[in-house]
Amino acid sequence: MTGTIDDDAAWAAFDRRDRAADGRFVVGVRTTGIYCRPSCPARRPQRRNVAFHHDAAAAEAAGFRACRRCRPDAVARDHLAVREAVAILDRGETPSLAELAARVGYAPHHFQRLFTRATGVSPAAYARARRAARAAEALNTETSVTDALYAAGYAAPSRFYDDAAVRLGMAPARWKAGGAGETIRWTISATSLGPLLVAATDRGICRIAFDEDADSLRVRFPHADIRPGDAALDALGAQVVAAVERPGLDPDLPLDVRGTAFQEAVWQALRRIPPGETRSYAELAAMAGRPGAVRAAGTACGANTLAVVIPCHRVLPQGGGVGGYAYGPERKAELLARERKRRG
Repeated sequence: MTGTIDDDAAWAAFDRRDRAADGRFVVGVRTTGIYCRPSCPARRPQRRNVAFHHDAAAAEAAGFRACRRCRPDAVARDHLAVREAVAILDRGETPSLAELAARVGYAPHHFQRLFTRATGVSPAAYARARRAARAAEALNTETSVTDALYAAGYAAPSRFYDDAAVRLGMAPARWKAGGAGETIRWTISATSLGPLLVAATDRGICRIAFDEDADSLRVRFPHADIRPGDAALDALGAQVVAAVERPGLDPDLPLDVRGTAFQEAVWQALRRIPPGETRSYAELAAMAGRPGAVRAAGTACGANTLAVVIPCHRVLPQGGGVGGYAYGPERKAELLARERKRRG
């Protein structure tokens, strides 16, 4: 790892035993002479007695020895194994969990936990996301759906169509036709932060946005059938309004959002940030399993289509200030203020 460690952010991660920070730095404890992972379960020393180092080699060079409880010297091996597995799946290979784990030198169940903790998704989910992304690209370039499914790496049409229903949000032929035939219903709810659009397919909410309307939906989904909502959508809208007026509830809503595997890992990481707390983009990237992908984490926040429910407002720039927000910094600041007040 290179660059300067932010001591305040590192201490905060160490103090809350943040597993997402494992591999980003290690913590040397001067009173014991040992160094630990940020997530080490041992009792926390006083802050003045710790020193942060980029990795195990740096800590050992400074005279610290590895903690026998959390084994921080194994973190580098873990990360290399996950990175190797990601490269295998990115190439379009489809090994079983047992085969993938064996290739990187781990037992299957242990590697499943390791991979999921590092990336936010299981190896199978990551592979499906990558394959679906290739399918989406192929549908735009190949002359037929059949050519697209094989170009994307599917061995059989049945699996392709099963994945397409979930990952693409519509039948492959509709995707290729620009979404023609898809029905999206909408409603606009009044909130204290302004009018809020809630739109949904039959699978779940696909768009939540301030200051948008049906015309905005037609621009975003030009070939879909855009219709006013019904009582069921109004009920979902009421839950979203509650999340605005009483932020921090994070209701368990049915969501119809899709993205790259990394985007989905970022969106899942956003929902793990406790109401009333914030993270930097660097911390968010680490939570999503890619500590170096700070800019990509920011891009994933920008690609979030579900305001408030996927709380990208809980991410702040490391240099201070509120930072950017698609619906204005004032709304972002107000949402954070409400969460902090509610948390008390």
